Amino acid sequence: MIRSSNEPGARPLFGRRVLLRPLVADDWAQWNEVRTTNDEWLTRWEPQRLAGQPDVVRSRSAFGSRCAARQRERELGTGYGFGVFHEGQLVGEMNVSSIQRGPFQNAYVGYWIDERTAGQGFTPEALVVAMRFAFEDIKLHRLQISIIPRNKASRRVVEKLGIRLEGMAERYLEINGAWEDHLRYAITSEEWQTRREDFASAWL
Repeated sequence: MIRSSNEPGARPLFGRRVLLRPLVADDWAQWNEVRTTNDEWLTRWEPQRLAGQPDVVRSRSAFGSRCAARQRERELGTGYGFGVFHEGQLVGEMNVSSIQRGPFQNAYVGYWIDERTAGQGFTPEALVVAMRFAFEDIKLHRLQISIIPRNKASRRVVEKLGIRLEGMAERYLEINGAWEDHLRYAITSEEWQTRREDFASAWL
């Protein structure tokens, strides 16, 4: 349960076709169905689950603990996780995580989409909604998105939105048991302000 609707990120965020809101324990059935169905599609792009670590895909209690941990992150202002919904159905996630304040004012964005709805523009729309939240609601200065070069589906999202490519980070993250190079994309609040009307007219 979300304790306060006044917490940033606690209220639903709306795009043209998608709704972003924190996942809660009652979303377990949808979460389990989507993630189980998309196991092969998603796990090749995700960190490997450690031995003995609870499986949030197949364990209702582990999923509930994950939701509680995300709520704690919201309360601390260190991260904001959102389920992406279309017509009431969970189709993916959009996460603004590892928020650093001080002189950096930076966060990292990660996302995934149900393969059955991939290619319909839900992810770029959800990313624009998340950028609006990050730059206008919680006043960050910079967002970074890191993508494995061969993950063409994820790259299409940032390329469709014209997010700036900053370069390659070698062996940047452990993904599915291997240290993978990542392309690093970024956008700043200044770029958001310059392009805000175009983003809004196309996606919001």
